[in-house]
Amino acid sequence: MAKPSGFASWQKKASLVGAFFVGAFWQCAALALCPSPIAAATYKVAQVVDGDTLRLGNGRSVRLIGINAPELGHAGRASEPYAEAARRRLAALVEANGGVVGLVRGAEARDRYGRLLAHAYGRDGDNLQARLLREGLGYHTAIAPNGRFATCLAQAEQAARRARLGLWQGSPVLPARSLRRSGFALVKGRVTQVRRSNGAVSLLLDDTLRVRLPARLLRSAPRGLMDNLEGRTLEVRGWITRTRQAPGTASGKLRWQVLVSNWNMLERAPG
Repeated sequence: MAKPSGFASWQKKASLVGAFFVGAFWQCAALALCPSPIAAATYKVAQVVDGDTLRLGNGRSVRLIGINAPELGHAGRASEPYAEAARRRLAALVEANGGVVGLVRGAEARDRYGRLLAHAYGRDGDNLQARLLREGLGYHTAIAPNGRFATCLAQAEQAARRARLGLWQGSPVLPARSLRRSGFALVKGRVTQVRRSNGAVSLLLDDTLRVRLPARLLRSAPRGLMDNLEGRTLEVRGWITRTRQAPGTASGKLRWQVLVSNWNMLERAPG
């Protein structure tokens, strides 16, 4: 997807106040959490919408790359656990930086809703998504082509998971057979089928969830991950959608599918 030139010109319009903080971002870069290798242009934040979305002073919305925070309640649906905690924590991080953040855009600059896709940084150089992940206030996500800091962000999440912080105090990993609705989920299941076609692979977990692995992803497969998969238990995360024509299942039987575009979204289940 071509990158909109508007974002590039918008980034160049950082305020003089923001320019002052750009230098501050890099004074502690060596000690920062998931620091950016390039300077971050700084912008005023008007509102912290939720744990992964900001609204800037110029009216633009920013969806933070690399994290999916629990959803706040709307349309009669209750908030997910830790949704409000994630929003409050992100708001506190922004406030601690004087109401400004440093932004580094993704390789893909906008999502399908028109929101800007970017990494956010504090004055100390910390990636704000990594701070939230390390405190258990969101799930790590990695969607091509915006996977630049995926490994570091995944490690931040793992630290929270080992310490059983936030979301990880409970059991957020769903068995594949328990899926009931579309949306983001962290799912565990046994590989009951492996299909290969035109260089791509699809895996069926517990005869329920189809995991699609495109050919371009498979060219960078971690060593050994794709060996002897049938019968193994995997953990996959992503945005689950419905399908009624899952290969290898009865015609018309409801099943689920998820597309994986980065290896940080799929792993052999621990234990």
